[in-house]
Order: sequence, then structure tokens, then C-alpha cells
Amino acid sequence: MYRVLLLGAQGQVGWELQRSRPASVELCALGRRDLDILDAAQVREMAESFRPDAIINAAAYTAVDRAESESALAYAVNRDGAAHCSLAARACGARLIHLSTDFVFAGTQATPYAPDAPPAPLGVYGASKAEGERQVQATLGDTALILRTAWVYSAHGSNFVKTMLRLLAERDVLRVVGDQIGTPTWAAGLAHAIWSTLDHPAFTGIQHWTDAGVASWYDFAVAIQEEAVAAGRLHRAIPIEMIPASAYPTPARRPACAILDKTASYAALGAAPHWRAALRRMLTEPEVI
Repeated sequence: MYRVLLLGAQGQVGWELQRSRPASVELCALGRRDLDILDAAQVREMAESFRPDAIINAAAYTAVDRAESESALAYAVNRDGAAHCSLAARACGARLIHLSTDFVFAGTQATPYAPDAPPAPLGVYGASKAEGERQVQATLGDTALILRTAWVYSAHGSNFVKTMLRLLAERDVLRVVGDQIGTPTWAAGLAHAIWSTLDHPAFTGIQHWTDAGVASWYDFAVAIQEEAVAAGRLHRAIPIEMIPASAYPTPARRPACAILDKTASYAALGAAPHWRAALRRMLTEPEVI
């Protein structure tokens, strides 16, 4: 039996982790209403009280554009929160599993980013997450697992898939950026991978996990419409036009091509399904609205 302390329980990944909790796990799942990750003493006291075998830090500030104007809060959650989790894990002898992001990279290379590639974030969100990684490594070294992922979506919370479903139902034409490339990742599959790491104690350091394949936001939107129509979630198809990122300016710069190399994680945990197969499964869930 594993005792696991989950922080960020109200987010997409936290929600999926709770839904898929293995029978071998005693889980204490806490959201921001239950525990303030910005309070180092509170995090440590909770860890020392529960005495977990592992702490999963799925708490994060993820509002990419808003982070440009709320940098202090983004750093407080993503950097300082990671530091507090690391200190708590060290204090109680727990393994830390810390989630990070492809946004730590600039997205300027055509080949997948290896886990040891140097971070070069373009905005506050990516920079704050990169700083969080450094805090984890400074405290725990390679005994912790830093798991980077990308383009996460689920039936729960706010995400690209649910936004597209709403816009596709409301509009007669949709314009979507086609020159930013990454990998959509279903949070349910990510949660399964995270639970699998409990049985692989040597799977540590910085690792990458996303679904298989690559896509642009345009590709993703087209697939969402096609799969949603086939599943009966949408009752018509509308034209989707590809536009460059320059035609849709945002406060934060985004990586143009931030594909993560998952060779090591797939070898350790088993390969993930292609992102479109995962999307198809997600769209059969009754919670999708």
C-alpha cells in the first residue's frame, strides 16, 4: 500500500488522478481550498502529519497569458510552491513527483527536445516552471521525478478541447493557429503514467510524457470537430481556417515547435496512445460539455 499526498487536486490532472487511483494507494488529495502551497510551514506540516510515501505536485499557475501581468503570483505558485513541496518531501522522506511543461523550451528546434536539453522559456509561465524545476533539483537532486508534459486536456476544467467544442457549436467559421506544433495529451493517460511511476522507483530525474504524435493547434481543432461529429457531440461541421500565430497576437509568446522526446519514459512505462486515439476516447465521456 502506498500513501500518496496529492497537491492540485482540483486541476485537470489532479481530477484524473483521483478518478484512476489504484486500489494499492491511500490518497490524500488536497486543492487550494484545503492547503496553501505558498505556505511552506503548512505544506511541511501536512506532509509530516500524513507521512506519505510519495507527494505528487500537480498544483500550478497555468494561465499562460495572464502570467505576463501576474508574474509575482505565477512565480509564487510555480517556483516557490515547488520549493515548499521539495522541502516537505525531504523532511518526511517521501518521493516527489513534480509536473512541469514543454513551455520551458523556446520551441525553435525541429527535433524533439531531450529531457536534458537546456530550458529557454519565452514567457513568464515557462520561466516560472523552469525555476520550479531548479528548486526541486536543488533540494532533492535526481531522487525526485520531474515529469514534463504538454497541451493537457480533459473532460474536467477549462482547456482547448472544451473551448473548441463550444466555439464549433456557436460559430459558422473558426480560425485556428497552424504554425505552433506540439502534442495534445489527455490528462487521463497522463494520470495513468503518473500512477505507474510508483512501481518504478528508479524512474527519476527529468523525464517527458505526452501522448504519441504531433499536431498544430489547427490539426487539433480539425480532429476535435471530426471526432465530436462522429461521437454525436456536434451536429454539424463548420469551416476551420488555418491562420499564422502573427494573426492572433497574445500577451505571451508561445513555442513554435516544442515536441518532447519520450524515448526513456516510453521504455520505462510503456508507450502512450496516439493523441487522436486518446481524444476519441475522451469525447465518449459523459462529462464532456
